[in-house]
Amino acid sequence: MSLDAILLAGGRGARVGGAAKPLFRLDGETLLARAVAAARGAGAERIVVAAPVLEPGLDVRWVREDPPFGGPVAATLAALAAVEADEVLVLACDLVDPAAAVGALSPLPADADGACLADGGRRQWLTGRYRTAALRRVASTIPDGGRDAAMRTLLGSLRIELVDAPAALSRDIDTWDDLTAAGGSVASEPEEKP
Repeated sequence: MSLDAILLAGGRGARVGGAAKPLFRLDGETLLARAVAAARGAGAERIVVAAPVLEPGLDVRWVREDPPFGGPVAATLAALAAVEADEVLVLACDLVDPAAAVGALSPLPADADGACLADGGRRQWLTGRYRTAALRRVASTIPDGGRDAAMRTLLGSLRIELVDAPAALSRDIDTWDDLTAAGGSVASEPEEKP
């Protein structure tokens, strides 16, 4: 099965004062670059990042939902148009260890539409691997391009296997305290292009 990746990196960063969380650094790399490396390590051929251009040097395709800040479903649907593979890895770009999280998702069971991490039974929809055809089938029924829709609207009717994983695999950086606890730092904002 071929694999592409959708990386969700275009949120508002409300709990960090509007800072671009994907540009936070851990071990000298941005969270976004770590997510790209994790997707490549899983075999993703095309990587579509749903965000404004944050790191121009990355070998990815940038897309943005219209209007911006429509939430993860709107971002996923906008990026899904650029996916060509049989399966797609959907990954939030604020994970502390995206490579370990992605590694827990492979391979997909033959009788499932996808798999996502589960932390104590709580579905981590934004750390999942899904069949592209199943996503497209449901996406075609979602109004308003998915704007402000919950991820369960997109994924709740699919046959999703829950991958029980230690909480450390779904550990993310949502606040300044999370960043400090992970040993990270703030990267500078990208320069605006003319």
